[in-house]
This record gives sequence, structure tokens and C-alpha cells, in this order.
Amino acid sequence: MVKFVDVKTILEISNLRIQRDGVVILDDVSWRVERGQHWAILGANGSGKTSLLSALTGYLMPTAGEILLLGKIYGQSDWRELRKKIGLVSSSVRQMMADDEPALETVASGKYAMIDFRGRLTSGEKSRARKLLKQVDGEHLAERPWRVLSQGERQRVLISRALMAKPRVLILDEPCAGLDPAAREHFLQFIQRLGSKKNSPTLVLVTHHVEEIMPFFSHLLVLKDGKVLTAGKKSSVLKAELLSKAFAARLRLGKLKNRYLLNVSPAIRGMM
Repeated sequence: MVKFVDVKTILEISNLRIQRDGVVILDDVSWRVERGQHWAILGANGSGKTSLLSALTGYLMPTAGEILLLGKIYGQSDWRELRKKIGLVSSSVRQMMADDEPALETVASGKYAMIDFRGRLTSGEKSRARKLLKQVDGEHLAERPWRVLSQGERQRVLISRALMAKPRVLILDEPCAGLDPAAREHFLQFIQRLGSKKNSPTLVLVTHHVEEIMPFFSHLLVLKDGKVLTAGKKSSVLKAELLSKAFAARLRLGKLKNRYLLNVSPAIRGMM
């Protein structure tokens, strides 16, 4: 059993390198997340975002470097137990859910970090699952099977499922993929409310879209070609020049009511 203490440093990665079959996927990545911070991770396809998450959750072994999570060092602690304190909402989790499982059971089984849980749930676990569904405006979904839920409803259920284990870190891996504009905005407003709560877990959002970086996110990590292009406070990192480098395009960054907007400028002859 992994014992946790109240640590200031939630996550620290030092000189992380991941290489497979001669291909360097992540190269000398260092990143630190402290309690009270909420981070967004930006990067183009192939920048290393998914590999970084896989390393954090123990599914991809580092070639070199060190990962410290909640005071525990990778390779020196039981990552299966540690994983229970890391909530993960991603397309990979979404695809593994059983079609006939009611949303209430999907949420409640999150306590055990198990897919298609076949054990018996206690009345207390079911009660907490209902409360979590209510928090995401999904109480009416409790008895509906997974196969009939919309993409937006599924994301809300998965958020509730991740919160069931009272995680210290909640990772949202492109959570708005597949959502229509209205569903995306409803979901983002919920994330804003969640992240603004006093006892919210540390949130890490992985996205391609600056529009999804809600006001409560305090810091930004930008990856490019498996390396850290920049990292720091959102106000100093979220700049058009840096994003243009990250996405290899001429970009313009705007802002409307504390939300960011990104546009591609017309190509300059000889540049693109």
C-alpha cells in the first residue's frame, strides 16, 4: 500500500527521455507542477503529449530520467496503487467501457480504477456516485447504459468516475474531441467550475485548442518534437510567437472575455 503525504510538489519530471526502436519520442523533458497550480499542455500532433501522459501513468517506461509523483519516485513505488490517485479522462478509457453498463456503475467502479468492474458495490459507493453525477448535471443518466450516451454525456460520466477515487491529479486528455460546439462549451464551463473550487484536484488539460484553456488554468507547457519548447505561467507563455513555433504556422492570438482565440494568418510567400 502506497502511503501519501501532503506534498507541495505534485509532480516533478527531470531529464525524461523515452526512446523506442531507435526513435527518440521524448528528449530531456523537465517539468514541475506544484499544489494550487492547474496546467494546460499544448503541442502539435507528434509533439509527445500522449507519450508524456503514458509515462506519468506508468504505461510507458522511461529510457532515462526521473518521474516523481505525489512524493513517490517511479521505479521505487507501486505505480498500480499510485495510479488510483491519478484521474484520467481520455478516448482510450472511453473506448474500453462495457456497452451495457449503467452510468451509475461506471462512476462507482472508478473507486477501484478498474474497467468493467464485476464486484458488488456498496450502498455508500452508489450514493457517492449519484452525488458526483449530480455535480456534473448528469443525475438523470444514472440508469442509462453506456451505449446510448452521447459523447458529451460520456465525458461527464468519465469525469464523475475519475472523481470517485478522490484523485490528487485529474488529467483531461483532449476531453472535447468529438463534442459539438454547444456540448463543448457546456463541458468547458463545468471544468471551469470544477477547477475553481477550493479543494479541486490538480487539473492537467491536454489540448490542441487555446479556446479550451479556461481562465482558471494558471500554467502552460508547450511541447515540440518531443522537447519542452516553453513552460511557465499562462500570462507569459501564451504568446503568438511561441505558438507559431509550436505549430509551425503563422498564428495570431486574440482574447475575448478571458478566453483565448487562435487564428492562422495568411501565408507569406516563401514562408510556408
